[in-house]
Amino acid sequence: MTNLHRYDIDAVRAQFPALKAGSAHFDGPGGTQVPQPVIDAMVDALSDPLCNRGASTAGERNAEAIVTQARQALADFLGADPGGIVVGRSSTQLAYDFSRTLAKTWRPGDEVVVTRLDHECNVMPWVQAAADAGVTVRWADFDPETGELTPDHIREVLSERTRLVAVTAASNLIGTRPDIPEISRLVHRTGALFYVDAAQYSSHASIDFDGFGADFLTCSAYKFLGPHLGVLAARPELLRSLKPDKLLASTDTVPERFELGILPYGVLSGARATVDFWAGLGPLREGSRRERLVSALTAVEAYEDALRLRVEQGLAGLEGVTVHSRASSRTPTLLLTIDGHHPQDVYRYLAGRGVDTGAGTFYSVDASHRLGLGDQGGVRVGLAPYSSEEDVDRLLEGIADCLHLRSRSTRRFAGSPVNAS
Repeated sequence: MTNLHRYDIDAVRAQFPALKAGSAHFDGPGGTQVPQPVIDAMVDALSDPLCNRGASTAGERNAEAIVTQARQALADFLGADPGGIVVGRSSTQLAYDFSRTLAKTWRPGDEVVVTRLDHECNVMPWVQAAADAGVTVRWADFDPETGELTPDHIREVLSERTRLVAVTAASNLIGTRPDIPEISRLVHRTGALFYVDAAQYSSHASIDFDGFGADFLTCSAYKFLGPHLGVLAARPELLRSLKPDKLLASTDTVPERFELGILPYGVLSGARATVDFWAGLGPLREGSRRERLVSALTAVEAYEDALRLRVEQGLAGLEGVTVHSRASSRTPTLLLTIDGHHPQDVYRYLAGRGVDTGAGTFYSVDASHRLGLGDQGGVRVGLAPYSSEEDVDRLLEGIADCLHLRSRSTRRFAGSPVNAS
């Protein structure tokens, strides 16, 4: 467990005011807690004069600086060009916007590829846009026994008619991390575009936009310790080739022509501060922000991986617990089921003990069905940079006590809260 002790978890946790409430948070896949510097940055931005972007008044200059700095910070976080950073309300909203824009270039007989592993936000926008355009949808499967989505799964559904392939960089249900660079090579051999959902990947490992080989890559700041904001990275020249629907009076420059209306300046200031917070988490104290970010995310990945092993080893000793996260490369997101227990019951029981998890399919209904879990899904346990060994011990103790409670009772709890007393 040496990796656990190379990372100053106490110093990290001290910067998250929400942790003072006392809960052990394993709900990060649904949204992480926010550090104080991010909260302060948002308050500061909204406390200063603000107006539409410009150069004449203080409010205009403040707005311009906030947008420019946030775009550069997010580009550093993703290893992308700031001229290709588009911000929106969420990853889902951005996927819908870009699916409608890209569908203008599709013709009947064309094909788009989606996967059974993905969150619906990287499935339904493409499925619905394809239906409107008269385009065929082809589905890439994954192996429910191993949780793996391999390049071969994608290769099986590619053809000379493929126009776009949408794949997750990390499953929000079971944590699987497909080989995105290799899938990119396969996709681009067909001449198709590659759209990557990195929402669940972004808070656990460093993203290299060019190294991934994505044409479009999206994530959400609230999944990596920030405020609610969707982010899309693309090459500026690709964005210039696309014509989104927009107001006649709005700018036609890139990337602004994809950002509808006035941007949320307070949120953008928080996003910039979030990236700066990440840059300070690693051992590297000098160098560019990008270099410090890579160092920090590498350190966090090692810390979380060691903590994940602690969780998995503890769960392995509990009879009746099945962990469905099995891919060889995965984020610290575990989906588990417990014999004789409805996932909602386990979730509520743990919540009653101050251990926050989640239960269900988490917008990954196809993946849940392929795993044989149907619409019920499972209990999702997600680690974050502020997770501690003590949190893990509370989780394991809570699950063990839940099992013990069930073993002493024949009462059926399906769909109802377990009595924590």
